[in-house]
Amino acid sequence: MLLHFVRGIFIIVIAAALFVSITSEMANPDKANDASQSDIRVIFIGGLVLAVLVLFIDWFLPKNSLKALAGIFFGLIVGIFFSWALSLVLDMVNDVFKLGLVGNSLQVAKWVMGICICYLVISFVIQTKDDVRFIIPYVEFARQSKGIRPLILDTSVIIDGRIADICQSKLFDAPLIVPRFVLNELQLVADSADKLKRVRGRRGLDVLHKLQDIKGIEVIVDDTPPPGIDEHAPVDQKLIAFTKSCDGKLITNDYNLSKVAQVREVDVININDLANSLKTVVLPGEPMMVRIVKPGEEAQQGIGYLDDGTMVVVEDGRNKIGEKAMITVTSALQTSAGRMIFGKYEKPVRESNNQPDQEDNSDNRNDKGRYFKNRR
Repeated sequence: MLLHFVRGIFIIVIAAALFVSITSEMANPDKANDASQSDIRVIFIGGLVLAVLVLFIDWFLPKNSLKALAGIFFGLIVGIFFSWALSLVLDMVNDVFKLGLVGNSLQVAKWVMGICICYLVISFVIQTKDDVRFIIPYVEFARQSKGIRPLILDTSVIIDGRIADICQSKLFDAPLIVPRFVLNELQLVADSADKLKRVRGRRGLDVLHKLQDIKGIEVIVDDTPPPGIDEHAPVDQKLIAFTKSCDGKLITNDYNLSKVAQVREVDVININDLANSLKTVVLPGEPMMVRIVKPGEEAQQGIGYLDDGTMVVVEDGRNKIGEKAMITVTSALQTSAGRMIFGKYEKPVRESNNQPDQEDNSDNRNDKGRYFKNRR
């Protein structure tokens, strides 16, 4: 809206300058000749073509929705300075190449040139003010964040559904923004011919409805297109550009998207990282009870799962499938994709004591068992 207002002011000022110059030329009876009429046509056509050209160039510049009143004043000052400098260049060019601009025609040319320069500078500063930096003197339009920064929801995190449980726990109190292109993608998934995708899409729509019913959580569907991004660009690019434009935080559980967003200096909240940070911390040497449900890839390995879904790899646990076993944690591996715990099944003391008693017929084995027992 601010940029459109500047464009309107530019058109009005250009039209007023051309009108004043033409009426002043026609009102002077001493200059009512063919040369004067030719100058009027040159001024009018030249100013009109220049204004249209400036608007055309500005229309195809990369757009940003970052707007601030300070950018207008800064651009105006810079534009006036460049206009003054180029007016001297125009005088020199007029004298060297005999352009024939004298009196009022020269002044109108300077005015039109100055207006165009000021407009271009203001438009450029408004669109890219967060990137404008000068070393001497150092000037930077720093991004000002007032209040709570909004949270931008990704399609994957909506389908995942855990965001609704997190919001019910009152962990987040910032407004949740669902861009229109994310909602469109969710609808496409819900209308897919693939049954699995269709179920996932409908689950995402149900999660959005659940979020809207949570008291104290504001869910906003934003129709604003991401600035500087083509309409047919991938959704991930649109999400990053949209999050940067509204100075929000991107919530996702897509590992690759979170890495790209970090490279683009966008704050990301990864639901998987949040879930992993809330899991119980286990240290090597701690005992743990786990049910072994299937064999592992290596020999004598068993696989179990904790209540939170963490996979536990148990050495010497293949023969305990379907049973609960006490293990000793040896190590843990935690990444954004999940967490794995490695442990070793330790035989109870009764089992180790019963094994020699069942073999009383062999004195050598009894001696060997007592030897290893003493070594322990």
